[in-house]
Amino acid sequence: MTQFIGAGAADATRPGAFVYRGPEDDPDLSLTVGLLLESSSYNFNVSYVAPDDITEESLKTIKVFAFPGGEDVDSSWEELEPVADRIRDFVSQGGRYLGFCLGAYLAGDSPGLALLPKGSKISAESDEPDAQVKDDRDTVIQVNWEFSSGPEAGKTVMNRWVYYQEGNLIKDFPETSTSLVIGRYSTTNHVAATINKYGNGWVGTTGPHPEANQTWFDLEKLTAPDGLQFEIGHDLIEATMSGGHNVKNLAVPKPGDGTDGTNPPSGGNGNNGTTGDNGNSGNNNGNPGNNGTSASPKAVESSGSRRMKNPLRFFFRR
Repeated sequence: MTQFIGAGAADATRPGAFVYRGPEDDPDLSLTVGLLLESSSYNFNVSYVAPDDITEESLKTIKVFAFPGGEDVDSSWEELEPVADRIRDFVSQGGRYLGFCLGAYLAGDSPGLALLPKGSKISAESDEPDAQVKDDRDTVIQVNWEFSSGPEAGKTVMNRWVYYQEGNLIKDFPETSTSLVIGRYSTTNHVAATINKYGNGWVGTTGPHPEANQTWFDLEKLTAPDGLQFEIGHDLIEATMSGGHNVKNLAVPKPGDGTDGTNPPSGGNGNNGTTGDNGNSGNNNGNPGNNGTSASPKAVESSGSRRMKNPLRFFFRR
């Protein structure tokens, strides 16, 4: 049954949003995405839905369908597959899809909703040999982000620390006027966040978790070197909802041009302009300041993405 929350649950003047919450999902993962949508400039009227709630009629009441982090691609797809065509039709007819981590995996096609541009391949960043994080623990990772909205609009922010747990990358993603890269993993320059047109609608994805709140960090005894990253999450929402308005493709940094952290532009001090938990910003060489978080998370060889392959299940999966 659809679960309505918030004082504005019956407010028809606010755009509607569905956030997926499967029968076995951790409610906290859905809730943080819902809160991000509610706190965006759109002030969405959020409902949490299971597969039985996803009908042609119910989808007519919303503007965006969001899929949060979760436990396992295969089991989630087994739940979602019976209503997959309805979600595809919703997007192709002008709706919006937002995928956070697991939701980004499911935007792909192996298995998934096949909402990404043809030929795009999705896999775990942590399985890459040169990845900053090489295991499936909850941690933080550095991301470069191309802002198109808010106070940072038009700016590229480098080496921003964001919550991460086995998030995806997208390979062979075409960079065009209707399929744009807006986030890259700072260490590898692999694609971390995207928007793309699908029919008459738009799709937004992110591997890292900009929706993560303080509870997530406290549960895992982590520090947020650059603070909570809701502004990145809100920018993803804005870029997707606007259909790419004012969005630019985030280019791969070139050594020595001031965007790779090795040679700041004239007048710059090498930091990314954000304030960490102890008032000191992380800088472009990967040091997050004096907050006690390691600049380079310890590399532990992964036996493969548990999200994709391991039959063991854990409650707090991101």
